[in-house]
Amino acid sequence: MDMRGLRTVIAFLLTMLCASIVWGGEQITLQKAQGEVLIRPGVAETWVKARAGEPLSPDATIKIGKQSTAVIVLPALNKKISLPAEVIVDISDIRQLTSEELMLKLTMERVRASSYEWKKKELDIPGTTAFRGEDRERSAAVGDGDLEVGRFQLNGTRVLYNNGFYSTSALRTMDVLRRYPPLAQFENRLLIAEALEKSGLKGEALNEYITLSQRPDLTAEQRELVAAKIAHLKRQ
Repeated sequence: MDMRGLRTVIAFLLTMLCASIVWGGEQITLQKAQGEVLIRPGVAETWVKARAGEPLSPDATIKIGKQSTAVIVLPALNKKISLPAEVIVDISDIRQLTSEELMLKLTMERVRASSYEWKKKELDIPGTTAFRGEDRERSAAVGDGDLEVGRFQLNGTRVLYNNGFYSTSALRTMDVLRRYPPLAQFENRLLIAEALEKSGLKGEALNEYITLSQRPDLTAEQRELVAAKIAHLKRQ
């Protein structure tokens, strides 16, 4: 599939996704903010200081700085989520996905990954570091400052996982690792597989474990862990 075809598929899937997603209507509130707690509304690029008691819109992103903490409240679920230091979370990820939504988003994420891999191969010319357009921007994404952003986002995916939002945790981790390849360490890839397994997509999880088992850099302990995960899913 060429680049134009991939973009057409992505556009179609985005249209279908937008038609299928409905925000649950609950008002998520920032109950506590200690230290550097910042909010970025919607597509805005500017972070603003958050205040305890303020509502968080579904399209907002929250960032917890170093040596800082926050607590958000989800009234509809009768649930509080503690956000530790060095975390970035999209409020839209704090929700459950249906199986259909999860499969659609997985397909979208894989199309994006395939698009990037296709484009990367087209641009991989030995002895040169030249990039064009989006790829110049992507090349900058591996700088130390941006890697910290990616690390904060990965910390956020673990908050999602630890609070039972397995589907969005898996999807967000995939997204972050696609954009920040240096962060694709074993424990982060493992999180994707475990989150998919807990989401009930055992076949998808098995594929992730098998792919992970093929990494040449695994320690003996890691290889044994993944083999046990694969054997467990195959028995089911």
